[in-house]
Amino acid sequence: MGRPPAGRGGASVNPAYLVGVGGVLGALARHLVYAAVSRGADVPRGTLAVNVAGSLALGALTAAGASESALLFLGTGACGAFTTFSSFSVETVQLWDRGKRRTAAANAALNLALSLAAVLVGGTVVGLV
Repeated sequence: MGRPPAGRGGASVNPAYLVGVGGVLGALARHLVYAAVSRGADVPRGTLAVNVAGSLALGALTAAGASESALLFLGTGACGAFTTFSSFSVETVQLWDRGKRRTAAANAALNLALSLAAVLVGGTVVGLV
């Protein structure tokens, strides 16, 4: 399992390993970025930062026509673990529950708008290179 058939040459890596290792690296990067950006903030700007940065990276990776292995490692693994829709959702509801309704609405709008824009920017930049 995980080895190419005889006569095909080249090594084959189990896709689960690519996703797993990428996920570990993405989760560690998210922790570091979140800690640096969120220091002293009462709004979830660390989550916004990782979601926008991850969307930019995935937009660029997709537009670049990355290989299946690169998409598994960097896209599904690293970007998947780096970005966090669940934390964004929970933090938005917590803001709402604390009576910070405008901040909650702004957080939701910013995460959606900036993340979508970042995908487009990432793809556009790759197209220009």
